Amino acid sequence: MKIAGIIPARYASSRFPGKPLADIKGKTMIHRVYEQCIKCTLLEKVIIATDDERIFDEIEGFGGMAMMTSTRHESGTERCGEVVETLERQGDVFDAIINIQGDEPFIDPDQITKVAIQLKNENVGIATLVKKITNRKELFDPNVVKVVLDKDGMALYFSRATIPYLRGFEQVKWKNQHSYLKHVGIYGYKTETLKKITTLPKGKLEVAEMLEQLRWIENGYSIFAEETELESIAIDSEEDLSKILNV
Repeated sequence: MKIAGIIPARYASSRFPGKPLADIKGKTMIHRVYEQCIKCTLLEKVIIATDDERIFDEIEGFGGMAMMTSTRHESGTERCGEVVETLERQGDVFDAIINIQGDEPFIDPDQITKVAIQLKNENVGIATLVKKITNRKELFDPNVVKVVLDKDGMALYFSRATIPYLRGFEQVKWKNQHSYLKHVGIYGYKTETLKKITTLPKGKLEVAEMLEQLRWIENGYSIFAEETELESIAIDSEEDLSKILNV
């Protein structure tokens, strides 16, 4: 199976403008993400998809593969879809794509490998990762997306709320009474599936929770989720970056 890794990286961000170019101990954030991704031996190619010349120039400067994409995309999935279209026009066809977050400079290559292995299953069209929630703060933080799975590892629902609701117990006891899962923001798609989901209109669930994966579930697409024990560190703000730099 021929798999490409795509890292969407846009300049505009309400919380942290220019985030991909933030310096992390001598290298930009996007440079560090790229370095981690190319360590995954199951990726035949790693491409950074951006909408900004400054990011494009930075990528070319450190020898990465960059591709300019539209400024109109509302999600990383849409940006990945444009890259696939461009690659196929050039005669470079991939069986699957892994969408890697551009704000996780310490992503472990083993996490990417887990998703790639899932995609080798002919019954998996979309794959992602989940991790057990280990502290109460995450459990009730709306910025931490929770997920519930069926017995076969397929996602039933994603929510910013704490799901499932544990009836009959005080909230302070929920974490000890049930094994809660959080979503790790990496997606793998079979290429044909990616082409289809990028044409779907927004649904009511996505609008309510501001989670694009709910659009896919609402339209009948299954998302297979495998558990990882590796922590994922996303940098969403300058405060997050400061914490990393002071470790």
